Parts: sequence; C-alpha cells; structure tokens
Amino acid sequence: MRTDIAQPIRLADYRSPDWLVDTVHLDVSLHPTETRVRATLAVRPNPRTPAAPVVFDGDGLTLRSLKIDGAEVASGSFEASPDRLSIPQPPNQPFTLEIETKVDPSANTQLSGLYRSSGTYCTQCEAEGFRRITYFPDRPDVMAVYTTRIEADKGEAPVLLSNGNLIESGDLSNGRHFALWHDPHPKPAYLFALVGGNLACVEDTFRTMSGRDVTLRIYVEHGKEDRCAYAMDSLKRSMHWDEEAFAREYDLDIFMIVAVSDFNMGAMENKGLNVFNDRYVLASPETATDGDYARIEAVIAHEYFHNWTGNRITCRDWFQLCLKEGLTVFRDQEFSADMRSRPVKRIADVRGLRAAQFIEDAGPLAHPVRPEQYKEINNFYTSTVYEKGAELVRMIQTLIGNEKFRAGMDLYFARHDGEAATVEQFVQCFADASGRDFSQFMRWYRQAGTPEVAAARMASESATVRR
Repeated sequence: MRTDIAQPIRLADYRSPDWLVDTVHLDVSLHPTETRVRATLAVRPNPRTPAAPVVFDGDGLTLRSLKIDGAEVASGSFEASPDRLSIPQPPNQPFTLEIETKVDPSANTQLSGLYRSSGTYCTQCEAEGFRRITYFPDRPDVMAVYTTRIEADKGEAPVLLSNGNLIESGDLSNGRHFALWHDPHPKPAYLFALVGGNLACVEDTFRTMSGRDVTLRIYVEHGKEDRCAYAMDSLKRSMHWDEEAFAREYDLDIFMIVAVSDFNMGAMENKGLNVFNDRYVLASPETATDGDYARIEAVIAHEYFHNWTGNRITCRDWFQLCLKEGLTVFRDQEFSADMRSRPVKRIADVRGLRAAQFIEDAGPLAHPVRPEQYKEINNFYTSTVYEKGAELVRMIQTLIGNEKFRAGMDLYFARHDGEAATVEQFVQCFADASGRDFSQFMRWYRQAGTPEVAAARMASESATVRR
C-alpha cells in the first residue's frame, strides 16, 4: 500500500522539458499477459534549458533492455524503477534511445495505458497513461511523430489499429500478423492509441473541400454493425460543418472510431483513431430516444472537432485543459445548434450550467476554469473546465462579434498549428484580431465564484470591454 501523499503541482512552477523527442518508433508485440514494447526515440536536449539528466516517467513498468545509439547501457549508468527511468549522464547531443519494456494488459484493471478486456486490446493515455506503456517524458508539451508496428495472433486480434495512415500489413509465421501505422503530425503522448481485437467494421467515405477522399470506419463488436448508421452520418456532417464554419479540413487518409463496451471514459480524441464507449455510438430506432440521438451526434462531433482544437494545437500543460476542452465544447454546441434548433440548444446548455456548473462553482469544489494547482489532474475533468470554459469562449464571440471572432480563430490556427499552446496565447489571437485589450478578461480564467458573483463580474467585464 502506498502511504505517500501526493505533492501539489503548480502552474507557477512550469518549466520547459529538459529533453525533446522528435520521433517515436513503437514495436508492440501483443500478448495477453506479456506484451513486449520496443520504443525507439530520437531524443535531443532542449536548447532552451540547461544540461540535465534524462528523467522519463513510468508507471508499473518492467524494463527489459536499454540502449543508446545501438549500444547497451551499462547497468551502473542508469536507474530504472517501475515509475521512473533516469540516465544521470546522457550524451550532450541528439541520440537514439531504445527502450524495451514488458506490460501485462490483462492485469491492467485501471483501464489506463494498454489493457485487455473482453478479448480486445485497447489504450487510454489521457492524461498520464502512456507512461504505463513505455518510459517517456509524459507531458503535453513533448510532441513527436509516431510510427507504430503492431504484431499479434491473427485469430485473437485480426484487427490492428493505431494513429495515422496504414503503411503496410501482412502475415507472419506461427499464425501471427502485423500492421504498420504512421502519423505524420506531431502529437503528445496522451493522444497515442492502439487497438487490437476481433471487431466488425462499417465503412464509408467523405470528400473534403479540397477534393480528397477520406476513408471512414467505425469498428464495433460483431452483431452491432446495424446500429452505427447515425454515428456515421453524424461524423460526415461534423466534417462538412467544420469545413464551412472554421475552414478546418481533415488531414489524414483515414478516420476511425472504435466503439467498445469496456472503456473508462465517454470518448477519447486520439489522433485519427477515436475510442468510444459504445453507448455514444450505437443507436436503433426501436430503442433509442431523441436524447440518445442528440448525445451521439454531439459526442461524435466533439471528438472529431478535437482534431484541430486539441490535436493539431494541443495544450502546453494540464493547467491549460480548458484550452482544448472548453473550446471544443463551444464548437460542438455551435454544431448542434446548426443541426437542430439554436434557441432550444442554448436553453438546454444554460439549464445544464445551472444544474451542474453553478452548483460546483458555489460549493467546496469550486475552482477556476484554469486551475493554479492540482494533486491529481483527473479530478479537473469537470463542468467548470468544459462547460464554463465554453462559456468564456462564447463571451469572446459576443464581445467582438462573429466576424472578428472568426478572424481570431483563423489566426489561432495559423499561429499555433503544431504547437502546445496556452490560454494566454489563445486569447491574444482575439485581441490581435479585434484590436481589443483582453487583459482584464483573463480574470475569468483565473477566478472561481458563485453564480451571483459570476453574473455581476460578467456584467462588469462586458461593460469594460465594450467601452
């Protein structure tokens, strides 16, 4: 039993990573209890920080092998525990680090990292699950290009999926097979995904605004294929809406959704390979309510919209969680409003705020939209970060108008694509696009309060910005 008390992590203590990772090559040999993971990392010192040891995160890992530039690292030259890998005197120049670890997916009852449930291998890496797969600087501001080779028993897992585009696949000896995936877009480790299992597939296509044909696939448990039609339709409408509303075109050759019953979150926006709890994908006219269809539509849209607001531009650190979640909630609210009734949607959203977020803001769990510290980041996936975070984005739109808001969003996409950004950088785009001073507006991200205090502050801040 662990008896240590978690120390708070503070926004004020943020510092850039000492080491950067440019590329990640993963070779994952799936096995129910002894999965082998070989990670080959192109590592380089961060030119903005002083020379420092390599210290990578781990969680319950067993190290099998460690190499630098192809040579085994002497046992006295590193320290490895289940929770950390440390190399006190690494090369003072870019080098290749090869790490081989062993994990037990069947024993992973946390459903974080790589786990196996109901015969399907699946990953969940947000917020800190990738460190349960291999040693890594598991933080959002370390973005790398991933190539993933997956190998498994073909009878157990005929479907092998990961982020990006499929490069190659084929059969191996002893009844095994492999698939090689490459994602050309740099991403943080929390967006890595891998799925292996015996799943059925529903396929369609979407033609983007530039004329590219994108393959769309929804993977589900066998026998549930006929309940995917509305999810597929929602996905295609989401892709078209994002092109029209924000000029955001999808950037890979394939977009995949995996819907499984054993998933510990509602859905996850892994780049090109979204993983869902199947209650947000499956629906049939015989049993689904109007509310079920609305939720499927909204969640499908939300995770797809993350492709640009969360994936292409991610958050610098977990204190900036609202930068991807609040912004993407705003976008899925706008999508639902355009698909259905804007007044009805707005009334429903406000009712949700009053029923959940106002209560949270008025009680002992009140916290700013961007917290100043945390002990466990998973405690901050809240209605304040999501729904109140969306309201702050909506306030910006209301204050500067739709035209300048769109100009600010365009500037945000152009200025920070491929980066890990902060709330300040996001808001500055609207200040630059509108010529307004948003320094006072930033107080909304820093303060918590009761609905009464928030309403008074909203009126005061709106009047100040209008003047």
